[in-house]
Amino acid sequence: MAENQSNGNGSLKSYDAHVPEIKFTKLFINGEFVDSVKGRTLETIDPRNGQVTARVAEGDEEDVDLAVKAARQAFDHGPWPRLPGYQRGRIMSKFADLIEENIDELAALDTIDAGKLFGMGKAMDIPLAATCLRYYAGAADKIHGEVLKMSRELHGYTLREPVGVVGHIIPWNFPTTMFFVKVAPALAAGCTMIVKPAEQTPLSALFYAHLAKKAGVPDGVINVITGFGPTAGAAISSHMDIDMVSFTGSTEVGRMVMQAAATSNLKQVSLELGGKSPLIVFDDADLDTATDLALTGILFNKGEICVAGSRVYVQEGIYEEFEKKLVAKAKTWSVGDPFDPNVRQGPQVNKKQFEKILSYIEHGKREGATLLTGGERMGTEGYYIQPTIFTNVTEDNMIVKDEIFGPVMSLMKFKTVEEAIKRANDTRYGLAAGILTKNMDLANTVSRSIRAGIIWINCYFAFDNDCPYGGYKMSGFGRDLGLDALHKYLHVKSIVTPIYNSPWL
Repeated sequence: MAENQSNGNGSLKSYDAHVPEIKFTKLFINGEFVDSVKGRTLETIDPRNGQVTARVAEGDEEDVDLAVKAARQAFDHGPWPRLPGYQRGRIMSKFADLIEENIDELAALDTIDAGKLFGMGKAMDIPLAATCLRYYAGAADKIHGEVLKMSRELHGYTLREPVGVVGHIIPWNFPTTMFFVKVAPALAAGCTMIVKPAEQTPLSALFYAHLAKKAGVPDGVINVITGFGPTAGAAISSHMDIDMVSFTGSTEVGRMVMQAAATSNLKQVSLELGGKSPLIVFDDADLDTATDLALTGILFNKGEICVAGSRVYVQEGIYEEFEKKLVAKAKTWSVGDPFDPNVRQGPQVNKKQFEKILSYIEHGKREGATLLTGGERMGTEGYYIQPTIFTNVTEDNMIVKDEIFGPVMSLMKFKTVEEAIKRANDTRYGLAAGILTKNMDLANTVSRSIRAGIIWINCYFAFDNDCPYGGYKMSGFGRDLGLDALHKYLHVKSIVTPIYNSPWL
């Protein structure tokens, strides 16, 4: 059983002194915090104990419509798309400075909303959000078209222009990271936007709206609508005055977003969806490194990450030793209050996700898989689950096929390179994959054979602002991060004129 930070009576130790005052709970429309039209609110729950943290405005179709009108006005007549790129970049850099000035409070908001590790938020999530803003701030004045060499006596060139009003629908597992992965390139491109954070994790998004206004982002450019997917999210996907939707979430909801976009104004859609990523460990891999990466690949962010290495394939020559070492390390993995600096895994985001993960664990047992470690809840309150490893599974098992989105690994043995490639590709998803080997010829061969959007060789979760990220197959299409993300928020316009004395005159 993994270590549990307990206070001795079966419940988890309290770190309530870290909990910040909740300052922003209303919708943010046209530069102002306002109540929802119908005056409804929703509860946000602290997953450490299942208690209500705050009541936040519940926006729906009418509120989305108001936000879209503000964004439309800001795009069609406001200064943001018309500012020189360097001026947009200066405001974005100021925004980044303000994030860093409020790092403790922002990290704490994501902890009490999503169960994220407070120390990790301070060290990674919040600083990297500021870095992401600065990356795209630096690109804002480098948006260039091309001069075309035409095949006839014509002069042609292209312009890159902002796509317009964008709807961002972001998930609950990385509230800060996904906010800026979407918002930063769209801001740099000159777009205006409506952001709908997940109903489970609205608090930091509202704080970022406050900081955006303080930084000088004009009213109407960033609007934040908190609410539920079937109401507020659906209204964004189907709105006739939204030009593009960028969505990160489940494949099932991604289908609905795409259908709504197609049946309304045929708006552009970018989808980053589910994953069931393989990690392939070859015989020559270093065992300590491989077991550490395998555990991190499934337990980081308590498994609530779409690129989690939930399917681990180990070559038969080292399988027995790998399994033994992996299980021993998993049993020492510390689970507890995410404010505790000694903890490596906090609670699942909410009761629904907690129960879903436990139901998959029970299904794995019923399917005949061997439970090597874990498989139970931890503590008597909150949504904590032990690190869980199954073996004796096949690609037909539900726990291997479905995205569980929790700390549940399926560990499998393989013989040949060809078998590993075939089994790694035997999934409807194609988001990420990992390859562990000292043979770079082998790594390069396998990486070209796996159908996934990003392949990590001898590392995992190696994200960078400059590296595009997105899926194949049912993991979606479109790319976040890198200049690919900037370009997806830009239309390409071609302009052609005849050359003097051309027969086209």
